[in-house]
Amino acid sequence: MSNKISIMVISGKREQLQMASMVASVGAVSGSEVTVFLSMNAVEYFRKGNDSKAPADGPMGTLMEEKNAPQFRELFQQAVELGDAKIYPCSMAIDILGLKSEDLEEFVSEPLGLTKFLSGADEGQVWSF
Repeated sequence: MSNKISIMVISGKREQLQMASMVASVGAVSGSEVTVFLSMNAVEYFRKGNDSKAPADGPMGTLMEEKNAPQFRELFQQAVELGDAKIYPCSMAIDILGLKSEDLEEFVSEPLGLTKFLSGADEGQVWSF
């Protein structure tokens, strides 16, 4: 099994963001090299100061909120701080949203293009949320 995990996150739904953050954090602290690519509806949740809750897509999302499951932002940050994880925002999404790198959370790296992400995703596990 490869020791490399690439995760593409495009959803703005709580369940999808939560599962992506769990895969990233568990993979990173278990010794895998983890690359997360944030695009489309996911990017907005990584803007500094944005503490809005991602909407639930179903009953599990609501239960996670009620049971105080760890927040996906915290899990992504832990993946970076405690393991070998890098989180990149999509350069196109950043441009469309009119954001700059400094507008995003500190644990988010510089923007990356999709072509570069895909070229680095070979020979490993690829997940999409």
